[in-house]
This record gives sequence, structure tokens and C-alpha cells, in this order.
Amino acid sequence: MEVLTVGGGCFWCVEAIFNQIKGVEKVVSGYMGGTVPGTPTYREVCSGLTGHAEVIQVMYNPEIISYEELLVIFMTSHDPTTLNRQGADVGTQYRSVIFYHTEEQRARAEQVIEELKPYFESPIVTEVSPATTFHAAEEYHQNYYENNKQQMYCAAVISPKLTKLRKLYASKLKEQ
Repeated sequence: MEVLTVGGGCFWCVEAIFNQIKGVEKVVSGYMGGTVPGTPTYREVCSGLTGHAEVIQVMYNPEIISYEELLVIFMTSHDPTTLNRQGADVGTQYRSVIFYHTEEQRARAEQVIEELKPYFESPIVTEVSPATTFHAAEEYHQNYYENNKQQMYCAAVISPKLTKLRKLYASKLKEQ
């Protein structure tokens, strides 16, 4: 198993997407990249004062799906051209970021971003930053979409992202 850590707005959205991908064994919503010591809470991260981003940490099988394939799915499942914002979610905690765990991951992430630049009208602002301590989010955030599909945010924001995922990456999805 290998690890991918990314943030692309609300972690509920990104988690729901990666839970659908073949080769992904586990997805944990959490926080990374902050400057405040200790384990942050959701409320603290939402304040924008801790410096943490809402992220997901993905354990995946590289024999089934590659790091690059996961990054392409990530980059095309959110808007990597908006700084510190995804839709109505605004603040540094919602930034587009790839946290790399090795120098090889850093180089591969930068390469994927470079290859995707021509497909976006605006410049890509996704950060590529070294991984720091990962803090798992509170339990009620884990598998949020699966546990709350009827909630308004899930229906209005996450469901359309999953529809797009099914159209673009049908061959990469787990059997339902």
C-alpha cells in the first residue's frame, strides 16, 4: 500500500470521490499543513486560524491504480484554479493542495500539474507541499457522504461531483 494526501475543498467531497476508485483501500478525512501545535478540531480548522487544510489520506494499491492516475482524478474533480476556495467554501482550509510523502511523489505531482495546465483556462494554483502530521478528523466526518446522502450539501454539491466522476472515469470505479 502507498499513501496519497490531498485537499480540494471540503473533505466530504474528496472522500466521496476516492471511496469510489478501484485500488483505493481506505480513505480518512482529516487535517494537515497547520502551524498550531496539538490536534486541531473541526471548529478550529474552520476558523482558518490554524493553517490546516481539510484533506483526505488515501491508502491505495499501486498495482491497481497509479499515483499519477489518482492525481488526475483529484485535479479534475475540483477546481484547481481557485485560490483558497471551492464553490461556497472559502478560506485557506479549503485550498487545493497535494501533500507529498517522498521526493518522488513531489516530482510526479509537479509533472501531473504541468501536463494538465493546457486543459484549464486559468492558472492552476494547487500547492505541492511536504506532508506534515496528519490528524484524522472527528468520527462523524468519516464516510460523511455515505452516511448523509439526503443532507442538502451532499445532494447539491457531492452528488454532481460523483456523476461527473462516473462519466469521466467509469473504468476506474469499483463495482457497485
